[in-house]
Amino acid sequence: CDVGDAASLAAMARQTRLVLSCVGPYRFLGEPVVEACVENGASYIDISGEPQFLEGMYLKYNDKAAEKGVYVIGSCGFDSIPADMGVLYTRDKLKGTLTAVESFLKVKSGPEGVCVHDGTWKSAVYGLADQDNLKKLRKKIGYAPVPVVGAKLRRRGLVFYSQEFKEYCIPFMGSDVSVVKRSQRYLHTKLQETPVQYGAYVNIGGLGSVLKLMFAGILFLLLVKFSFGRKLLTKYPEFFSAGRFSKQGPTQKQMDGTSFTMTFFGEGYSEGQDPQNGKPNVKICTEVKGPEPGYVATPIAMVQAGISLLEDAACLPKQGGVYSPAAAFSKTKLIDRLNKCGIEFSVISKPEV
Repeated sequence: CDVGDAASLAAMARQTRLVLSCVGPYRFLGEPVVEACVENGASYIDISGEPQFLEGMYLKYNDKAAEKGVYVIGSCGFDSIPADMGVLYTRDKLKGTLTAVESFLKVKSGPEGVCVHDGTWKSAVYGLADQDNLKKLRKKIGYAPVPVVGAKLRRRGLVFYSQEFKEYCIPFMGSDVSVVKRSQRYLHTKLQETPVQYGAYVNIGGLGSVLKLMFAGILFLLLVKFSFGRKLLTKYPEFFSAGRFSKQGPTQKQMDGTSFTMTFFGEGYSEGQDPQNGKPNVKICTEVKGPEPGYVATPIAMVQAGISLLEDAACLPKQGGVYSPAAAFSKTKLIDRLNKCGIEFSVISKPEV
C-alpha cells in the first residue's frame, strides 16, 4: 500500500494484527501508518531513530491506542533495542539496585569500510534542524521529571579519552538517550521500579579521527541551519559524510565485514544498601554485540520485537498505548529471542563491591 493513500493503509491495517513500518524518514512518511493502525485496530512497530516523530506519536495517539487496545512501539531497530534492552539486562544482572549506566558503542568494519543509506542521513539532517520544535513538543507532553536516585551521573565532555578503551569518544547523537529516558520514566511511574540514569557514547579512535570528525561536524552544523545547506547535505550525502552515507546504501561485502559492540558500565548499591545514602558500592560491565547495525541487526531486532508482541501478549503492559521498547517488552522473552538470533547480551565482569 501507499503512505499517500489512506484507503489502502486502512485496508492493510484491517486485515492484520501487526504492521512493521520501515518508511523513513518517519517525520515525513510515518504518521499515516500509525494513524491507520490505531484507527483500524492493528498494533504497530517501527525502526525510527527520530525523537520528534516518536514523541509526537505519543502525544497524538497514546490515548486512542489505549482505548483501542493496540500497541504502538517505536525505535525497535538498532535505534534503540540494544541500548534500551541493554540497560534492562544490566539492571537485572546486578545483585542490588542499579542507578546509573554509561554505554559505549564501537562499530568495526572490514576492508570495504562502512556505509549507510541516505534515509538515515536525511533523518539526522532534519532532526538537528528542528531541535527547537522538539523542546516545544516535550513541553506540550508535560513529562513527569524522572527522579535521580543514587549518585548523580556526571556528563562527559564533547570529546574525551576513555581509559577503558584507550581511544577517544564522543556523545552518541542518536535517539538512544531519549528512548531510554522514556522507558525509565514509564518503569518508575507505572511499575514503581528504580529509575536508571543513562549516558550514551561512541568510540571514534585516535586523534586523527577526532580532528576529521570535528571538521565534518562543524561544517554539518553550519549547513543544517539553512534550507540551502540542508538541500546540499541531502543532495550530496556521500561528499559531506566522506562516503559513510550514500543513496545506494552498503554493498553486501560492507555488510558482511561490519559488526557492533555496545559496552555498558553500570554502578549501583548492594542489597540492603540505601541508594539515597552514600556512594555507589557495586559495579557491573555488560555487553550487547551483533552484526552490521543498519541492515542485519535492525531487521533481527524488529522481527523479534514483533514475535514478542504477538507471542508474549500476556507479558505486555495491560493497556495498549504508545511505548518505547523496554517499557513494552520488559517482562517478555525478547532478550532470549535476540540472543538466539545473533544479537547477544552477556555479562563481562560480575558486580564487585
